[in-house]
Amino acid sequence: MIAVSLPILAIGVLLTLGGCASMDGQSGTSAPGTTTGAAPGTAPSVLGGNLWSPRMEERRQALTQTGAGAGISVARTPDNQLKLSVPADASFDIGRSELKPAMRPVLDEVSRNLDDAVRVTIVGHTDSSAGDAVNGPLSLDRAEAVREYLVHHGVRRGRLLVEGRGGRQPVASNATEAGRAANRRIEIFLSQPAS
Repeated sequence: MIAVSLPILAIGVLLTLGGCASMDGQSGTSAPGTTTGAAPGTAPSVLGGNLWSPRMEERRQALTQTGAGAGISVARTPDNQLKLSVPADASFDIGRSELKPAMRPVLDEVSRNLDDAVRVTIVGHTDSSAGDAVNGPLSLDRAEAVREYLVHHGVRRGRLLVEGRGGRQPVASNATEAGRAANRRIEIFLSQPAS
């Protein structure tokens, strides 16, 4: 029989249970606020068919810095896309699709940070105040204006997908001016397919 000292046994039990503390007991997934695997940004990871590499993390940091103070949010999505959410009021006049000068530095940074492996999807959104007959075309026109700016600054048109979703995907209530302002936005998704 092998004798094991109580302190060594206790350490072994604590290490084993400590590894389980970050798991959700019902689903077997990581609990909120915990991570598994390598530290973020240290090695490429693949989720949703998209690659998150150190270069993509550099893009996120550069775009976060450029968009600071302009109300632009920059985030990594669960499927490894880099998402920029730009308030339309900062980039377009209400009811218009011509880019405001304040949007140009952000788009310049987007165009500087692209390489051939990155796909770009530009999605226009509006509030619901004018109805689908107006909002659908307006949201598409805004996405196309962003695409044209990027093409003019060296990004190949074939790499840029545009969509107009009108007021169909609100992020806030359209019952208030603040909610309508939040719903008027452009979202730019950068993704690098894993294959």
